[in-house]
Amino acid sequence: MAIEFKMVPKQNNIVSPPQIKYYPCAVSKGEVDLEYIAEIVSSRSTVTVADCYGVLMGMSQVIGEELAQGKIVKIDHLGTFALTLKGQGTDEPEKLNKSTILGAKILFKPARNFKKLLQNLKYKRLR
Repeated sequence: MAIEFKMVPKQNNIVSPPQIKYYPCAVSKGEVDLEYIAEIVSSRSTVTVADCYGVLMGMSQVIGEELAQGKIVKIDHLGTFALTLKGQGTDEPEKLNKSTILGAKILFKPARNFKKLLQNLKYKRLR
C-alpha cells in the first residue's frame, strides 16, 4: 500500500522577495490506539487481548518513569526514547538555572528494522 501525500505551500520570508515552495506532506489514514494494537498482537500469538493490553500499559508507564529518572530507554526492535529540554539561552553559564528551562520533550529514535521499512515505502500523490 502506498503512502498518500499532498503538496503544501510554505513561504520563505528570509529571502527577498519571499518565495513560496511546495513540499510533500503525508496524509493520515486514521489512528490506532493501544486496545487495537493489543487485539492485533493477541491475534498473532497465544496471549489474550487483556494480557497484551496490560503489558503494553505497563510498558508505557515504565518508559515514563525511567525517562523521569533521567534514563534513556532502549527497546530492541522498537527504538530508543530519551528526554531533551527546551530552554532560554543565557549569556553566561552561571545564569543558567531551572527557571530558564521551559519544558521537556521526548525524543524517539526508531530501531534499524523500522528505518529499513522506510526504504521500501511507495508514495502516491493525492490530487
